Amino acid sequence: MHVSDLLRAGLAGMLLSGLAGGLQAQALTDADEIVNRANLAAYYAGADGRSEARMIIRDAQGREQRRQFTVLRRNVTTGADQDFLVVFSQPSDVRGTVYLVKKHVDRDDDRWLYLPGLDLVKRVAAGDKRTSFVGADYFYEDVSGRRPSDDSHELIETTDAFYVLRHVPKDTSLVEFASYVTWIDRSTFLPMKIEYTSPGGQVYRRVEVSAVETVQGFPTVTASRVSNLESGGYTDMQFRYIAYDLGMNAEVFTERSLRNPPREWLQRSKGE
Repeated sequence: MHVSDLLRAGLAGMLLSGLAGGLQAQALTDADEIVNRANLAAYYAGADGRSEARMIIRDAQGREQRRQFTVLRRNVTTGADQDFLVVFSQPSDVRGTVYLVKKHVDRDDDRWLYLPGLDLVKRVAAGDKRTSFVGADYFYEDVSGRRPSDDSHELIETTDAFYVLRHVPKDTSLVEFASYVTWIDRSTFLPMKIEYTSPGGQVYRRVEVSAVETVQGFPTVTASRVSNLESGGYTDMQFRYIAYDLGMNAEVFTERSLRNPPREWLQRSKGE
């Protein structure tokens, strides 16, 4: 190939590369599309998933509680119904506690909590989804995520790094907040920060992601914090031993697993 041909080929490559980069960087403008992509990125990576979580709860006086648990998740339908099973292993007072969620897009989720000390399976009422999850600043709803259809969405700003959206609940009687704002990473579509505003107009709750890693090709949150700005307390969450597409079936996520959690899926695979 002659030098002139090389130059032309190089120039063409640069033009194509620049065009592809420009298309990739082109900002979205539809708020619902951004929210749906963020929902898929945050909750639907792979056909199923497993991770171990460490939760550190601190109050305003600096007192600390710790929780360790394993989260199993299966997509019943991508972008729609899902199953979640959360099994606690530490400390001793919560060991054996199990939380099961059947997430639905067209009706209220089904949620159960097994309390081993009482040998009691408790149905978690729909009205309790915005309450504390095992004493943390996380809520029951945070485990499986809030349905995008529960809110109206507005794109209020686009920066080099984030889509910034404001969300207003369609039924304010079901929640304690008046609205919330989400900062969604433009490259991964992971929500990196969320701030909840009270009916009085004050930001009272904040969720922040502090670490993201790529696992099996999926950008994945590995550390986050929820802060209660009214009480001064906060909860840190760390995720480890994350794996996707393990082949879990529907039997893992039945009410039988509340009293008899599936040991084969709670154990780490070799090499983890």
